[in-house]
Amino acid sequence: MRDLSVSFATRQGVVQAVDGLSFDVGAKEVLGIVGESGSGKSVAMYSMLGLVRDANVSISGSVRFEGREILGLSDTEMQSVRGGEIGMIFQDPMTALTPVYTVGWQIVEQLRAHNDMTKKQAYVRAAELLAEVGIPDPKSRVKHYPHEFSGGMRQRVVIAMALSCNPKLLIADEPTTALDVTTQAQILDLMGRLQATHGSSIVIITHDMGVIAEIAHRVVVMYAGRPAEIGPEVEVVRAARHPYTWGLLGAVPRADVKSRRLVTIPGNAVSPLDVPTGCAFAPRCQYRMEICDQRPALRGANDHVDACWLSDEQRLAIRSTATQRGAS
Repeated sequence: MRDLSVSFATRQGVVQAVDGLSFDVGAKEVLGIVGESGSGKSVAMYSMLGLVRDANVSISGSVRFEGREILGLSDTEMQSVRGGEIGMIFQDPMTALTPVYTVGWQIVEQLRAHNDMTKKQAYVRAAELLAEVGIPDPKSRVKHYPHEFSGGMRQRVVIAMALSCNPKLLIADEPTTALDVTTQAQILDLMGRLQATHGSSIVIITHDMGVIAEIAHRVVVMYAGRPAEIGPEVEVVRAARHPYTWGLLGAVPRADVKSRRLVTIPGNAVSPLDVPTGCAFAPRCQYRMEICDQRPALRGANDHVDACWLSDEQRLAIRSTATQRGAS
């Protein structure tokens, strides 16, 4: 993805949902995209797949999948990409499935749309997929309706659908939303095992840094539609560079620190109708400087970059002070 921008014309003005997003996803790599609600994570992925159809939308940039430009493909051309080459796990397992059709019918529909197989063969494969994602008695359950499954089981069905055609890229939009912590752990473990088995690359969208630390190889931190920090998961989690990333990490409870008060990021997320021309995070940042009225470019080294005007010396001093406070 190179310089993707997505904006919507509204009566109140132009809403800049995504503003200059660029990243790469390697083969068999898990890329995590993290940020608060409204930061543009889902809009970027939906736009890439041609799922944003609003008449007032404007999309620019470049998205190349295995060397082929897919941004702006026609519906007919994109139909072979969606589901076949790129799978999608939608955000809410409670509403991602059509309630009036059995889960087997819905998996079979996708299988037959992208593969040359009979209905009988497709139902056999659908049962195999349900078994693969850990649903018991799959031959019977393939005939059941979505309301007959729990939330966690419905999420497993959605994952089975997304993997049904062995896509090379899987996009998971908050796959653990609305699930209890035990089921979340099971779903993340399942995705990791299936990714290893199928060899798919994964883009996982989340607001939970704990999920990022669990499954991602590389991370894109987004704020107000812009990339704030990009780098390997280990470096972003252990040596974050951007103040917004510090805030996200500070809000994660730690079992090894009993008395530490969780950090809250002051203020509210910036309105997409009124994003500052300079650093988008500046209105909420306690380290704001005069130069923050200018928009910072992504900079850094060793594949770890961020968009902040703080010098390396200033970052080191800030992290050292924060560590001392945490220890006390």
